[in-house]
Amino acid sequence: MGIRINVNARQDYSYLFQSMTTNSGNSLGNLNFLSDYASIKNGSYGKLMKAYYAKNTADKTTSAGKDTETKKNSISTAADSGKTLSKIEKAAGSMKESADSLLTKGSRSVFQKKNVKSTDETGKTTVSEEYDTDAIYKAVSGFVTDYNDLLSKTSAASSRTLQSKADTLASITSANAKLLSKVGITVNNDNTLSINEETFKKSDMATVKNLFGTTGAYGYKVSAQASMIDYTAGRESTKSNTYTANGTYSNAYSAGNILNSFF
Repeated sequence: MGIRINVNARQDYSYLFQSMTTNSGNSLGNLNFLSDYASIKNGSYGKLMKAYYAKNTADKTTSAGKDTETKKNSISTAADSGKTLSKIEKAAGSMKESADSLLTKGSRSVFQKKNVKSTDETGKTTVSEEYDTDAIYKAVSGFVTDYNDLLSKTSAASSRTLQSKADTLASITSANAKLLSKVGITVNNDNTLSINEETFKKSDMATVKNLFGTTGAYGYKVSAQASMIDYTAGRESTKSNTYTANGTYSNAYSAGNILNSFF
């Protein structure tokens, strides 16, 4: 006497999530779940699910707007966008470059005195060593511009860590406000700097050198803080979603690649 298997051939609904209970007279239960397994294996079930969720996503996007769509599709844990952080890193790099140019020593130093010839009323010519005030002003003016740009971009960041770095930068400047005022540089109410060319060029260049061209002084500390801001923005950018040079979407987490592999 052989074993008889009764296979129910109804196809009007899915047995995919139906419990496989044993029916009387059918010792092996209903085997129609095999057809559902086949639909999964050949991909038709996956396509159905993707179509359903794509429609669901489109509906939510329409009602909530573009910003909601961006947040929904994003796995970023950064407080700022990659674009914002990139601008901060660029500003920090420019700030450090300007500060370091004033710290350069030797013959390439902007504070290197030059021989200047002068002739008096009697026709006597003398040679003296003097600072190139035009070159120094140009370098310090560039410093001021880059400082204001970095402070503005970093202060506007949503990251509390970056905002803290901006506060530290402003504190460094505030601590040197009196010395800066002696060379025609004013610390404004919004913590930015402004420079008066005429006052600057008439000031003592030795004081300017002590502020910007000495290790451990104001310019040196600003350079160090710019490096910290650059590093912090770089760390934050590893948490943010980005786009590749080819315009394709990518992110910094392996989880994103795992999810992408399913679609």
